[in-house]
Amino acid sequence: MARHSDKVADGAIDSWGKLATEIISIVGEGGFNSLYARSVFLTQPAFPWLATGSSSPHNDYRFAELKMCMAGQTPAQAGAANRLLLITFTDILASLIGEPLTTSIMRSAWGDDASNKAGKEFKNE
Repeated sequence: MARHSDKVADGAIDSWGKLATEIISIVGEGGFNSLYARSVFLTQPAFPWLATGSSSPHNDYRFAELKMCMAGQTPAQAGAANRLLLITFTDILASLIGEPLTTSIMRSAWGDDASNKAGKEFKNE
């Protein structure tokens, strides 16, 4: 079971890393960290085990706490938390910069079928 949780956590961290790279290029490290911290804060009532620790500016460690938190959960719990965290993050981002630009950023991060992938993953919640 731990292997399955690690696999979910690794996939989530990979997705977050790609998204972070795109957003940081637009709003900077501080802007991304603020959006991410707010998203974690808003997601915590549903998943209290999510850490609110500081984000590291180094790509290798930026989501280390998220990975540790997710690895300690079942794959279903980790996946559900990641979906809600991503939904919360993109909702906040879209409210600030608009849905078209948010969608464009997601496509840059995850490829042309990002909206389709996200939609399918979010529906599985």
